[in-house]
Amino acid sequence: MQQYILALDQGTTSSRALIFDRSGDAVALAQREITQRYPRPGWVEHDPVEIWESQLAVAREALRRAGLCAADLAAVAIANQRETTVVWDRLTGEPVAPALVWQDRRTKARVEALEAEGLEPLVAGKTGLRLDPYFSATKIGWILDHVPGARRRAECGELLFGTVDAWLLWKLTKGAVHATDVTNASRTLLCDLRLGQWDDELLALFGIPPAMLPQIVPSSGAAALTDPEWFGGVVPVTGIAGDQQAAAFGEACFTPGTVKNTYGTGGFLLMNIGAEPRPSVSRLITTAAFRLEGRRPAYALEGSVFVAGAVVQWLRDEMGFVRTSAEIEPLARSVPDTGGVYFVPAFAGLGAPHWDPDARGCLIGLTRGTKRAHIVRAALEAIAFQSAEVLDAMARDATHPVTELRADGGASRNDLLMQFQADITGVPVIRPAQTETTALGAAYLAGLACGFWSDTEEIASLWRAERVFEPAMSADRRGFLMNQWARAVSRARKWNIDHD
Repeated sequence: MQQYILALDQGTTSSRALIFDRSGDAVALAQREITQRYPRPGWVEHDPVEIWESQLAVAREALRRAGLCAADLAAVAIANQRETTVVWDRLTGEPVAPALVWQDRRTKARVEALEAEGLEPLVAGKTGLRLDPYFSATKIGWILDHVPGARRRAECGELLFGTVDAWLLWKLTKGAVHATDVTNASRTLLCDLRLGQWDDELLALFGIPPAMLPQIVPSSGAAALTDPEWFGGVVPVTGIAGDQQAAAFGEACFTPGTVKNTYGTGGFLLMNIGAEPRPSVSRLITTAAFRLEGRRPAYALEGSVFVAGAVVQWLRDEMGFVRTSAEIEPLARSVPDTGGVYFVPAFAGLGAPHWDPDARGCLIGLTRGTKRAHIVRAALEAIAFQSAEVLDAMARDATHPVTELRADGGASRNDLLMQFQADITGVPVIRPAQTETTALGAAYLAGLACGFWSDTEEIASLWRAERVFEPAMSADRRGFLMNQWARAVSRARKWNIDHD
């Protein structure tokens, strides 16, 4: 009897696979880090072949660890790093270039040219997004213009584009299905958000041949069948969502006003706003939250923090402050505060609500008494400060008051960070018992489509809190710290003005 869902969670720094039972509990997990490439400042690349091979390897490993086979699986689900752009040959399946990662800023000049033409209102009106190198459209254009012969081949129908979900689905089906779900499509700058369809005017604006694009399908529905070679039998793929929308679904953010923050490589806050894609007045973006087969889409406001957990990775790998990420919290706790140090980790510019691709990292407030622990603590607090800015913007946009923040992702296991997040936002932060909510949300979407779970009410009943972090900071102290943070951010943004 098919008692499990296999969830593929392809993220920015690793490929993971988890197997969930009917209680929403993970019975097996496998993970493999993927190579990060930084060929030039502001450029970030992945190898699409490594993405696929690592994802297949961990899926098979998870099945082995659980002692399961294809016949035990009700469905496969896919959650993926969003906006990351893959272009490959329709016949051979060979990528024509490295995958351009969502953090990649190489198309900044192209974005600025479009802004100078006054095109942002048109793009924002159709897509709910802002003109920014973050999104996929200018990345596709860059590949077509810089890989010899690519544009001609794309116009002849020889090349395909996909975000990572479409790439994995194409590989899982050995090229039988070229599709993406509405949440991933909504991150490309090419999709009409209300219609959930590719937009001809946007395709012409960005110079993208329509034949490259995948079919747009629901987040929960029968999308494809895996080739039997991969898992020893055919398994339906019935759930697909971008990682942040999947995490919101895994956090049971089904009603307007519910908010989650995923503390991963970046920090991503999503607020469910219901069936109407309202524009933000606070420099956030509007995105598809999920779409169940046969139903209208749900939408969300989103604020993206480009560097969250990645700052911990930077302290570990580039600076050598710690040997393992687990050392971060005890080191930060060894000092009572940051000693006046503020760290703005604008390694890839600043996301919401600033949207400043030219900002650069800034470490200020150093004295002769500054220790490694002060800088580490400032890095953790920076994650919370950035998230607080976004939550404040959401509160201004919201028609429902923000009463809690549901937290997930790797860094949500850091108690010091979670408590400071509650303190600096003034709202309770709730960490769920199951923090693997990205994979879980994708599994829920797959399970709804195949009858594994009956409805969202059943799924909501499975969600449970592990710990609630209550705010314990005075309003005056909170206001002072946020003001100091704003001053530090202004320095990070001013750096580009002074050094352009």
